[in-house]
Amino acid sequence: MSTPTPTLWWVRHDLRTDDNPALTWAAARGPVVPVVVVRDLTLRPLGGASQWWLHHSLAAFQQQVPLHLTTGLAADELPRLAKAAGATAVVWARGYAPDEIRQSKAVKEALERAGIAAHSVPGNCLREPWDITNNEGAPMKVFTPFWKRVLAHGWEAPQPAPTVQWQTLSGGKDLAHFRLLPTKPNWANGWEKFWQPGEAGTQARAEEFLTVGLKGYGELRNRPDLPHVSRLSPAIHFGEISVRRLAQLANARAAANPGLRADADKFLSELGWREFAHHLLYHYPTLPTQNWKTGFDNYPWRDPATDPVAAADLTAWQRGQTGYPFVDAGMRELWQTGWLHNRVRMVVASFLIKHLRIHWQHGEAWFWETLCDADAANNAASWQWVAGSGADAAPYFRIFNPIGQGEKFDPEGAYTRQYCPELAALPNEFLQQPWAAPALVLKAADVTLGQTYPHPIVNHEAARAAALAGYERVKGS
Repeated sequence: MSTPTPTLWWVRHDLRTDDNPALTWAAARGPVVPVVVVRDLTLRPLGGASQWWLHHSLAAFQQQVPLHLTTGLAADELPRLAKAAGATAVVWARGYAPDEIRQSKAVKEALERAGIAAHSVPGNCLREPWDITNNEGAPMKVFTPFWKRVLAHGWEAPQPAPTVQWQTLSGGKDLAHFRLLPTKPNWANGWEKFWQPGEAGTQARAEEFLTVGLKGYGELRNRPDLPHVSRLSPAIHFGEISVRRLAQLANARAAANPGLRADADKFLSELGWREFAHHLLYHYPTLPTQNWKTGFDNYPWRDPATDPVAAADLTAWQRGQTGYPFVDAGMRELWQTGWLHNRVRMVVASFLIKHLRIHWQHGEAWFWETLCDADAANNAASWQWVAGSGADAAPYFRIFNPIGQGEKFDPEGAYTRQYCPELAALPNEFLQQPWAAPALVLKAADVTLGQTYPHPIVNHEAARAAALAGYERVKGS
């Protein structure tokens, strides 16, 4: 009997052993050589927060798997490393962003030239993006029928981690070589208390959410002051858990406790929105860079590159200094933790686009830099949804009132006070609009507008009117 030849496993956004089709395929053939090309310059460079997460996720995964870390172009490195390992095949999980597709094509062509078999398997989605179409075989553009069709088709059951015979390669680089962590300054100092990247930490977080946060999720997920969100988005992005496993776990909880069925279904539909975003990006690869609805090209955006006031407004938004406490709390949460509650994401995005009339691409770029879960599909689809320029988007006239949103979804002010501590002593009545507080109330709370906390950079009603006037130009295009 011949000795099985090794398979090189190209690890991408699948830093896990559980329900990993690429690892399962490789392990079934024989010894497995796991390789990570940490930086491939054909891809959009990771933002700072994502680099922080990647460092810690790789460090955790190295405790389980003998990763060979390298850099350069994947199309150059993988054939070279496969030959060095004596591997006759390379396997990887598919990515659906345009850069990932181009990268995979280049890798496949390079491997074929080298006489090495190339094999790709489905990525971390419930269904492949081309599986779900309308009755005419075209991509679907509206979420609800899309998700109904995904549910009707179903998906494969998750598979347990395989038994693996690992094979190592010499000459890999130390993780520190890639300088993924911030220094001078270390703006991520303290993030370890919020996060535990890696497969084990993710499984623990999923268990905590399903035990504590799933009950009431359908309604309470909109409350940033409560623990009814999974906070699993960075782990899903880096593949520390599969969406199939998450769906199975949620369904299992609902099966054991039928009272959780509605909450589990809502959680599954949120996974469905992620699925929809990847479906859109695959079929419309310009989603991160161009308005999906081209009529929005006519919107009269204020340009921070040429307008100093717009530039100052953008900076105030980024720093959480807009004078609207719920918006500022969100932007500070983002900076301080690398994550942002989904309801607050919508509010801060609406504020940038519709109150400040600054193009959604500026917000997408800031989220790409500062979110641990920055994802090409989710990020672009969500920003275009808020702008009204995307598929199944929010109506253009839906302009979140940052005062009302704060009062409704942070009713006791715990979230706002956590991230805007300079307003902590204000009574709830004025917390979301401190400019409306009487002078004596401001003095008692030790708040001096324009000094300890900024005046609003725009007036809500005036900003709303200006946004709607701008959208009139879109309607006429």
